[in-house]
Amino acid sequence: MSSPTELSPRAARTRSALIASGLDLMVERAIDAIPIDDFVGKAGVAKGSFFNHFADKQDFAIAVAAEVRMEVEAQVALANEAIGDPVERIAGGMRVAAEFALDHPRKSVILLRSQASSTASAHPLNKGLKQDIDMACELGYLRAEARSSGVLYWLGLCQILMINLVEFRPSHNEASGKLSEMLVLGLSGLGLPQPQAAQLAENTRLAANKNY
Repeated sequence: MSSPTELSPRAARTRSALIASGLDLMVERAIDAIPIDDFVGKAGVAKGSFFNHFADKQDFAIAVAAEVRMEVEAQVALANEAIGDPVERIAGGMRVAAEFALDHPRKSVILLRSQASSTASAHPLNKGLKQDIDMACELGYLRAEARSSGVLYWLGLCQILMINLVEFRPSHNEASGKLSEMLVLGLSGLGLPQPQAAQLAENTRLAANKNY
């Protein structure tokens, strides 16, 4: 399959239309329950076009989820743009993930249903988190194990927090409290001393409340 950056303008439009149909239809049903005909019909393209871009439905589901993940990562990059401290950036990423789950629960469902091949440290979508964890390790902020397994650990925490927020739909005040608790546990687990973890968690909670 050609990558999106290698497509002609026409092919890129077709792929975008298919992705948009996936974002719409995969909210209500899992990928296995949706015929390809539904996707191409919603996109207004020929059925053969689907296989020009995707090997099968699972490949398509991964691509649709990647679109949502890229949207989240863009928001993380924006939120962390002026922040130099790597641990604060790591915490900021969880805050953005929580806010995304509250603001976009339908898109979050799509992302959380399909995380295939995106948990590896070397995955392009994890580049920012990996860099922050590596820098924090080099500065002596985190335990040694974080260098090899910190990305997997942090992604797991962020994903389970998003699932919880989508499932229970708490108030923003309740959600920021849950975020703070997860940050204390998560940052302490990475090796940050508990007092520092608690202070950063509180600062992040206050920042989250300011957004609402």
